[in-house]
Amino acid sequence: MVSQKSDRFGELVPNWTPPPSPDKTVWAEKMQGRYVRLEPLKVARHCDDLFAAFAADAKNQIWDYLPYGPFQTAADLADWIHATCAGPDPYFFAIIDQATHLAVGVASYLRINPDSGSIEVGHINFAPQLQSMIGATDAIYLMMR
Repeated sequence: MVSQKSDRFGELVPNWTPPPSPDKTVWAEKMQGRYVRLEPLKVARHCDDLFAAFAADAKNQIWDYLPYGPFQTAADLADWIHATCAGPDPYFFAIIDQATHLAVGVASYLRINPDSGSIEVGHINFAPQLQSMIGATDAIYLMMR
């Protein structure tokens, strides 16, 4: 067998086919961890929890590396979720604490490119109660899995 080689990227992957785009309903069923679960982000279900959880950061440092936030009211957060998080890319999830059943953060898949088999994880915002906790590791593991 003669191996094909791409001039730019090295050996081609034999029999490679592009994966399907993510499906929130299918993926969410698989995103049940020991400490957190991920659910498709919905205003009615998650906005109030997230606003309260994010408010625990009195200095608003959780927003330092994000191009949005902090939000002055839960309605402002709801408007942002409606405007930014409802489409297929970025694909937002709420991070739910399994012990309290409250939303304590968000993360998304973005720059989804099935043709090249690539997807990124971003828009990560952990409320203070999730930071440096095993639930944060659990959330990222679930997304990477």
